[in-house]
Amino acid sequence: MASYTNITVRELHDGQVVEIALGKPPANIVTMAVMQELSAELSRLSGDDYFHRLKLIMLTGQGDNFSYGASVEEHRADGVADMLPRFHALIAQMLECDVPTLARVKGLCLGGGLEVALACSMIYADADAKLGVPEISLGVFPPAASVLLPCKTGDSIVSEMVLTGKSIPAARLCDVGVVNHVADADQLDGAIDKLIARSILPRSASSLRIATRAARIGIRKHYALHIAEVESLYLKTLMATTDAVEGIEAFLEKRPPEWVGK
Repeated sequence: MASYTNITVRELHDGQVVEIALGKPPANIVTMAVMQELSAELSRLSGDDYFHRLKLIMLTGQGDNFSYGASVEEHRADGVADMLPRFHALIAQMLECDVPTLARVKGLCLGGGLEVALACSMIYADADAKLGVPEISLGVFPPAASVLLPCKTGDSIVSEMVLTGKSIPAARLCDVGVVNHVADADQLDGAIDKLIARSILPRSASSLRIATRAARIGIRKHYALHIAEVESLYLKTLMATTDAVEGIEAFLEKRPPEWVGK
């Protein structure tokens, strides 16, 4: 098994399930280093050693949270043009993965962390989890979530999340189709274990891959069709504004932003 610095990997059920935990706690920030390691592990799991036995990839966070999101430092104007395409390529890689993927969400799941979860086949969350895309408070927006959320829920909730930036309880997002299942914190693992025992382990690995491919045709095509345009809007239009640069710098300097409206 590969060794990583920013994620941990465990094989479960004789290698039929692999758990990938984002680090480092408590925030589990999705840095470029995390992106690189997660991409490498997904590539490893798609190889011949796992092709005939891997039935589920489960993503979670180390400690009490899934992830606070992507690195704000790496969103600075002098680095975002390198970081953002890499992150969007990772999301594409997750969407194109034929092995079913499940996000095990606890605590906070925000920004880029939520975008990683949205790229999974399913999201199981504990009842205390809060999910959101708070980027607007920094004067920016979440490109991948802007593309993926409309595939899962209605326009009104997408607009509410993107425009207000507020965190939303997992139960509400379950009601609108973003989250698949919500359980009390002490029952989340039991719910996932039940899913694995009843609906994953008894199935054919090859049939699960083919079924995943069929079920995800729409979201894969939607993402591929729109992400380049949204990424360009972010990099060429948004990051050319004074407010976007100011919002990032104000956050890093721990001060209120001074908006000028352009």
